Amino acid sequence: MLKALKSWVGKSDGSGDSKSSGKPQGKSKKPNGSHSKKKEGSQGNKPNKGGKYSSGNSSGNKAQSKKHYHTKPKSRDQHRQKHHKAPQEEAWTLDQFVVPEEEGKVRFHDFDLDPQLMRGICQSGFTYCTPIQASAIPIALQHKDITGKAQTGTGKTAAFLISVIQNLLNNPYDGERFASEPRVLALAPTRELALQIEKDAKELTKYTDLNVVCVVGGMDYEKQRKLLRDGVVDILVGTPGRLIDFMFKEDVYLDQVEMLILDEADRMLDMGFIPDVRKIVRNTPHKEDRQTLLFSATYNDEIIRLTEQWTMDPVRIEIEPEQVTSDRVEQTVYLLEASQRYSKLKEVVTGPDVGLVIVFLNRRDQTRRVYERLQKDGVKVAILSGDVPQNKRLKTLENFKKGSIKVLVATDVAGRGIHVDDITHVINYTLPEDPEDYVHRIGRTGRAGRTGHAISFACEDDAFVIPEIEAYVGAKLKMEYIES
Repeated sequence: MLKALKSWVGKSDGSGDSKSSGKPQGKSKKPNGSHSKKKEGSQGNKPNKGGKYSSGNSSGNKAQSKKHYHTKPKSRDQHRQKHHKAPQEEAWTLDQFVVPEEEGKVRFHDFDLDPQLMRGICQSGFTYCTPIQASAIPIALQHKDITGKAQTGTGKTAAFLISVIQNLLNNPYDGERFASEPRVLALAPTRELALQIEKDAKELTKYTDLNVVCVVGGMDYEKQRKLLRDGVVDILVGTPGRLIDFMFKEDVYLDQVEMLILDEADRMLDMGFIPDVRKIVRNTPHKEDRQTLLFSATYNDEIIRLTEQWTMDPVRIEIEPEQVTSDRVEQTVYLLEASQRYSKLKEVVTGPDVGLVIVFLNRRDQTRRVYERLQKDGVKVAILSGDVPQNKRLKTLENFKKGSIKVLVATDVAGRGIHVDDITHVINYTLPEDPEDYVHRIGRTGRAGRTGHAISFACEDDAFVIPEIEAYVGAKLKMEYIES
């Protein structure tokens, strides 16, 4: 069989095609202004008391917004905007964040951002903008809609967070607000990605008085509900399912959302979340009365239709990486018999100069079997898949980052949500059916300027995807034959 596999793979030339609400009656509130967005070239549009833009008389504006009158439950308290204080530390000035001008590079200094935000950017370790940041931030700061095409790892999270944070700081809400009414809503397809967005947002807003809340499934519902109802929410990050739960129970209201972010729209489409996303979007102000930033790694006909429904005259930004995969990751495919997979895996993970390792498999039952075998053989291993409770997943990731766990056996639930700089090896125990998932998997190594190794096992039942992967990454993969 192995000879036949050699012969078949030898025919691959890398040219194959890739696969491509009614609310309870009670105390009424009249918002201080409309949700209408500021348009480029408009005159006299200034933020009103509510921090939103009124229409004015400019012909450059979108359709004039209607004033909204909302009834809120009597039990919901009003809150002053200053709901918490930023850390009081020694005085900080922009002079402490030195980034020299360099030809061909854009600095965050070039956007005239709020010093409090710049301090968060500085402490996050940012210096020069990535291409998506350099392109998206100035457009988003003009309150224009954006549809952005960019791969994971290009810096798009910081691009949309910095933009919306600056817009919030430019337009503070003066007066009292109701709880459970976010000004910014960011939707993500997975818990891991939502939690990562929350983490980045909290780092960037650390020296402001903006409040960030994250709601995701698999975590304490009442704790999240308390965060929503006990104070104002400026930025709400969430996954569709959990957010729908809060909407149904009237624990969150989206009629005051000024900025809507849809991250990894293609992933939400693939995972079947679009019906829930439609319900959520319908509960926000009309697209003319909010700013919408939609990001996707790929564009297909359905994604294009969704952008047409949810955005208003968007600016389209496409960032094509020079390479689909990083040149810091050495990629090798081992051609072997299915019965040789485990022995080769054990040989790799127990070898010298091997740090943290992620082993990817396609199915949960497969991850469980490999995890149990490695555990029996004395390897410090943990499992990460969709059936693992969220609190346990978070603890597992924390132990993995600390190094108390050496090997993480995972399904693709971990492919887009793990950001650990010390991963030296990614192993595709089974090759993914979608070439894009291959890129996301191996992108977990070779991070933060380090080199990494991506090893894939291919046997008679999955070697057929190799030509598609090679076509997608635009390069031939190094092959090694493992004799039985």
